[in-house]
Formats: sequence, C-alpha cells, structure tokens
Amino acid sequence: MTGAPVVIVDDHALVAGALVMALRSGGIEATAVLPAEFLPRVDDPAPPGALVLLDLDLGDGLDGVELVPRLRRAGWRVLLVTGSTDEDRIAAGIAAGALGRVRKSAPFPELVAAATRAAEGRPLIGDDERRRIEASASARAQERRLARDRWERLTPRELQIVDRIAAGRRPAAIAEEFVVSVATVRTQIRSILSKLEVGSQLEVAALARQRRG
Repeated sequence: MTGAPVVIVDDHALVAGALVMALRSGGIEATAVLPAEFLPRVDDPAPPGALVLLDLDLGDGLDGVELVPRLRRAGWRVLLVTGSTDEDRIAAGIAAGALGRVRKSAPFPELVAAATRAAEGRPLIGDDERRRIEASASARAQERRLARDRWERLTPRELQIVDRIAAGRRPAAIAEEFVVSVATVRTQIRSILSKLEVGSQLEVAALARQRRG
C-alpha cells in the first residue's frame, strides 16, 4: 500500500465509501471525509506526499475548484474525481494545480490506476496538454471578466429593461409599465445593445439567461 495518506473528499457518502473500497482493493490505503469535516483543516500543512481525491460539486454551495489552490499551497497533491461534465471548471481545477481528472463513472481499475499515479506524484496529463488546458482556462476567465465588465456598464433601469426583454416583453409593454414613451424605451434598448456589445434583443435575452445560470 502507498505510505502517504489518501483522502477522498465527497459529499456523497455511498460514492466515497465505494471509492475507498476500490482503492483499498488496489493497494491504496484511503479514507473518506465529508466536505464539512475537511474544510476547517484545508489550509493546514499536508502530511508528506498526501493526496486528495476531490469532487467538484461538494454540496451546500461549495465548489471544489476553489479549494484546489488552497490545497496545493498546503502541500496536498490533488486529483479531481468528479461526475461533473463542466469542462471549464475541470480545466480551471487543473490550471490551479490538480494532477488531472478521472470520472466517477470510470471502471474501478481505471480509478485505482489514476489514484496510484497521483499518489506517486505523477501527472495524469502531459506538459503540452496541461499548457493547453491552462491557456483555455485563462481565456475563459478573461471572457467572464469582460462579460462582467459589460454588465456593470448598465444602469439600474437598463437592468430592469433587460429583465423584461428576457421575459419576452415588447417595448410598448415596457413603456407602459414604466410610464415612459416607447421612444424612450427604444433609446434605452439601443444603449443596452451598445454596452453589451450585441446586435439584437434576442442576444440580450440569451445573455440574461446565461448570466442567471
């Protein structure tokens, strides 16, 4: 068995328990910890060579991606073991220092092999692939910053109008609600299009839905 501790951090006890049994059957001494129990000590110095198998969706609004840099600073090796299909979040986790990702649905031999490599400090992806992932994560982060900056250009009234556009309201109905002329609403809509750098109200509605998640 590997000498360094291997800790599975997952909010699904049954899944974590199954992973523990699979890893132990492959010669890895693993333990499972619920996120709420692990979080208070996430910044404590890690034992030498210690490995965390980290889910991205930890429940109660906890995002595993945000824990990766903290774990790395504390000296933990990190392997993402997740059911998430959000490639942007996975890329962000790898860019933050995770050794790689393996799906929860992977066959147990694949999980054991990945955990063994990670426990030995061996990356699961090559340098070229890591650079590509890091570049992609950086570009996505820049896109999110630019999108946030565009939304911050809007006035409170323009944000209200965006909500009405997203709900399918027409300019005449919006004008009636706010007791202004249709011409005023159309001027405000043109301002919204300019500030969000889009060409139509349909694009505004799509961006609004995307922003709400």
